[in-house]
Amino acid sequence: MLLGEYNHNIDTKGRVSVPSKLRMDLGESFIVTKGLDNCLFAYSKEEWATFETKLKTLPLTNTNARNFVRFFFSGATECEIDKQGRINIPQNLRDYANITKEVTIVGVGTRAEIWDKDKWNNYTSDENMDVDEIASQMSDLGI
Repeated sequence: MLLGEYNHNIDTKGRVSVPSKLRMDLGESFIVTKGLDNCLFAYSKEEWATFETKLKTLPLTNTNARNFVRFFFSGATECEIDKQGRINIPQNLRDYANITKEVTIVGVGTRAEIWDKDKWNNYTSDENMDVDEIASQMSDLGI
């Protein structure tokens, strides 16, 4: 299970260290793609296969389904961890997530998310995140 929050710098070549605790679950090679909320999603190959299977079941005749599938597949790339524990994030994905210098990598169960650090701090700020309100709405989802 992918857990925790980690801060790292990304170098000018687009390389960023992957925390060792996350590497164990992601594997030496994993999939990074555009994520929701303008971050990047990172999936182990096993989790990506599960996600891919779900995407393939979406109806081709539904415009939103086609757009959803395009969104995830068009941005997907396989990243391999180098000897220094880093991956290279392609420019198109860095542009999508507005990643330039500092990143926050968070484990969220079945995937990791890679955020621009400032964007993550803004997203999780008290002004933007009312945990009590969110928790009250989770009852609608059965939690």
